[in-house]
Amino acid sequence: MTVPDLPELSVEVPVIDPETLKARIDSGEELTILDTRMPADFEEWRIEGENLTYVNVPYFEFLDDDLDDSVFTDLPEDEEFVTLCAKGTSSEYVAGRLIEEGYDVVALERGMNGWAAIYEYTELETAGHALVAQYQRPSSGCLAYLIVDGDEAAVVDPLRHFADEYVADAKALGAELKYAIDTHIHADHISGVRNLVSDHGATGVIPEAAAERGVDYEVDYETIADGETLTVGETEIDAIHTPGHTSGMTTYKVDDVLFTGDGLFIESVARPDLEDGDEGAEDAAGLLYETLQERILTHDDDSIVAPAHFSNAATPAEDGSYTATLGYLRDTMQALHMDRDEFTEFILSDMPPRPANYTDLIESNLGLQSPSDDEAFELELGPNNCAASNDALTN
Repeated sequence: MTVPDLPELSVEVPVIDPETLKARIDSGEELTILDTRMPADFEEWRIEGENLTYVNVPYFEFLDDDLDDSVFTDLPEDEEFVTLCAKGTSSEYVAGRLIEEGYDVVALERGMNGWAAIYEYTELETAGHALVAQYQRPSSGCLAYLIVDGDEAAVVDPLRHFADEYVADAKALGAELKYAIDTHIHADHISGVRNLVSDHGATGVIPEAAAERGVDYEVDYETIADGETLTVGETEIDAIHTPGHTSGMTTYKVDDVLFTGDGLFIESVARPDLEDGDEGAEDAAGLLYETLQERILTHDDDSIVAPAHFSNAATPAEDGSYTATLGYLRDTMQALHMDRDEFTEFILSDMPPRPANYTDLIESNLGLQSPSDDEAFELELGPNNCAASNDALTN
């Protein structure tokens, strides 16, 4: 929705940067968020937090010279609150109108676009020699990983928008980025593999089975098949073909860490309908069941499951990462104890809406579309929805 030119304000509007807002939310502070986007946008995707109170009043309700009393109904009168919109412009205007009315309010800088640019680095506590760090994008729940051993590094499931960060972080740790690796063809964000190849000289790696979907990259890349290994420093990265979410889904094992991509999350399992649609979902769900039982759950209980996404239902581990031991998931996730028919019926019964723009994102990640940087950022805004429903998944 295009925002028209807004009237001039008579007050200065204070802003809060996204990182500061997140720190306040993470600290448990009780905050009210006035979201000035359209109700449909608010319902689809918003900043989440148990300590947040939400008010949704579209910005155009504040354009009249004489404001209707209804716009003030749920706003706190004696404490600061935050306004936000898609890009920051209309919510700054709304904040200004409310300041003129005597409210204590700040506007979120760059709105939800600013929120989507937050990217946080957390190192995992593992038993291996290599350093493993998790990148967290709270706006969409996307996770990526940096593996560093000696002067070599690899990144798993990189995001295009943050490609430069992986290179800079590896360099800060005394390493050069050797590999940029995807677990599968993503449906919720645009992969950074090609940018890391073209701009930074990394070797791009995608699963052999994923390439068979018709990948057409403008840069050279390598494929990796089940049972094959990459080496970073003295650390081996073992490929385990784990289809179900997609036909090419591949887990990578590094010491005691399983990078499970979108196959197994710490609060859910994969949805099976994003490659072949509803008509292929039942077969894919059955394949996912076999994968989990025969290729994932056969690992040791103390293996660390490091997925490609987390949702609001996920609880971080003590080290701050969205990971869990396989034993914990085995003990707590009901879906891992169902038989095949029960599992398939359950997975198909309550899948969430598909990720926003997922067809364009898949085609971009196959190399069939070439969005600009700005277009790519806009395409991947919103929730990822790559997991099956969280309902009844855990005990």
